[in-house]
Amino acid sequence: MTEPPAPETTDEPAASSNFIQDRIQADLDAGTYGGRVHTRFPPEPNGYLHIGHAKAIATNFELAARNGGRCNLRFDDTNPETEEQHFADGIVEDMAWLGYVAEDDPKYASDYFGQLYAWAEDLIDQGLAYVDDQDAETISQQRGGYGQPGVESPNRDRSPEENRELLRRMREGEFDDGSRVLRAKIDMQSDNMHLRDPVLYRIRRAPHVRTGDDWAIYPTYDWAHGQSDAIEGITHSLCTLEFDSHRPLYDWCLQQLELPFERPEQIEFARLELTHTVTSKRKLRKLVEDGDVDGWDDPRMPTLRGLRRRGYPPAAIRAFVDHIGLARTNSTHDIELLESFIRTELNRTALRRMAVLRPLKVTITNWPDGEVVLLDAVNNPEDPSAGTRQVPFSGQLWIEQDDFKLDPPPKYFRLTPGREVRLRAGFFITAQNAVTDDDGRVVEVLCTYDPETVGGSAPDGRKVKSTIHWVSAAHAVDATVNLYDRLFTDAHPGADGRDPLDSLNRHSREVLTDAKLEPSLAEVSPGQVVQFERLGYFAADLDDPRVFHRTVGLRDEWANIQKRNQNQAKQKQQAKQRKQRS
Repeated sequence: MTEPPAPETTDEPAASSNFIQDRIQADLDAGTYGGRVHTRFPPEPNGYLHIGHAKAIATNFELAARNGGRCNLRFDDTNPETEEQHFADGIVEDMAWLGYVAEDDPKYASDYFGQLYAWAEDLIDQGLAYVDDQDAETISQQRGGYGQPGVESPNRDRSPEENRELLRRMREGEFDDGSRVLRAKIDMQSDNMHLRDPVLYRIRRAPHVRTGDDWAIYPTYDWAHGQSDAIEGITHSLCTLEFDSHRPLYDWCLQQLELPFERPEQIEFARLELTHTVTSKRKLRKLVEDGDVDGWDDPRMPTLRGLRRRGYPPAAIRAFVDHIGLARTNSTHDIELLESFIRTELNRTALRRMAVLRPLKVTITNWPDGEVVLLDAVNNPEDPSAGTRQVPFSGQLWIEQDDFKLDPPPKYFRLTPGREVRLRAGFFITAQNAVTDDDGRVVEVLCTYDPETVGGSAPDGRKVKSTIHWVSAAHAVDATVNLYDRLFTDAHPGADGRDPLDSLNRHSREVLTDAKLEPSLAEVSPGQVVQFERLGYFAADLDDPRVFHRTVGLRDEWANIQKRNQNQAKQKQQAKQRKQRS
């Protein structure tokens, strides 16, 4: 079954019902949480946001706004060895670009380190936590596995007094990293592995970007998450499905403590996965560190910074996220579907311009020497209010190399000796001859033009089969253009059990350094996306507007996928009917 075509994008995604909204509405109807709705987006500042985070951000902020609530941005900064402030600052920037700004200043799990520690001592006093002297490998082995019994630690029955003293000494930095941990005392025989005495604190004598050397121990995500939610008064803690098995531990931790608000509830939804894409921050970091990409903002990266540099409109990303909706089971969406939303939005908003990426010189032999005329060209046929611009035309032009063939293949309707074509917004020209180099390559095409065809139509009504774009050679702006292919060759990297990076496409970028642009493109703004006529949508680089990145092509590959799937479904149905008749 194929997905429906991409609708027209708008600045605001349409509200739709989903299982999380139904759950929130049930709480509102019952008066749970006093009618409050408070969500949070909790990224770890150990990398930049990617396309999957766009769904999590939109889900939390949109559901809060829809129900008159609030959404916090809270950084899960519990791992000082990998977290950096520039990641946190960049996440705030990326969220704002996507269209979401928290009402309050960003919050941090580290804001609550003191309270989390006090609650850990409360667990010890209740006999629900203990300090374990065993190393991580031993603890992991003793946990057993699914269908295998767990082995209780020999330190499990230490007295509360001894555990409290050891925890305090851990905090003061008396012990080596990894030599002791604080574990919850729950059930070593539980079917849920997360309940087999999970680790709550580990020794890590590393400076923290916000707390410096104040702490020698740091809470695990499972200990910090629910309690931070409770401190902030979060009502609905929305997580992706990989945290489904963590929910019993989330609830257990909260049930043992006296909290300032009602206990929040964790609800899981399917994460956003795309074909030909890897969203593991660990893998993305490796791409950056190994130099396989130019950085977190490389236009080939699925990070929001990369998508921004490539020219993806945030409105289109939001519309795509709204379109795929919220589900209870994971699935992978075709990247072509996302691109269809990008294309639809840009078709509506992007100005049209002419650019020649692989230039071939055209000389119009009957053009008056030195004459330049200004031709009117439409800025965007989808938006009449965008008006027109004037493009200079002279006797020497650049056209695409593919738009001329000395020996054309069958059904080739562009420029060949003796054939007439239309120049976009210009004249009819006819190729008369070609100049070749010593290797037989065409380096110049000699043409004539019909002065009566200005604007692209002939007074006698004759028709041509092809229209090509061009740039006046005397007025051309030089530029570099980057063309991109999929960063990963496999549709589902790593699905075969191999490292996802094994399918990295080492030829995912082609750099064209001799592109010729119409002069109006010298005034393009950094990050502005325009349509290079007949070629695709291209974004001016954020730092160097003479460099352009291809955002997406003009061809609707998603429509082709739909058509192919529909034909396959039809063939299957016909085969089934033939089998039933036989």
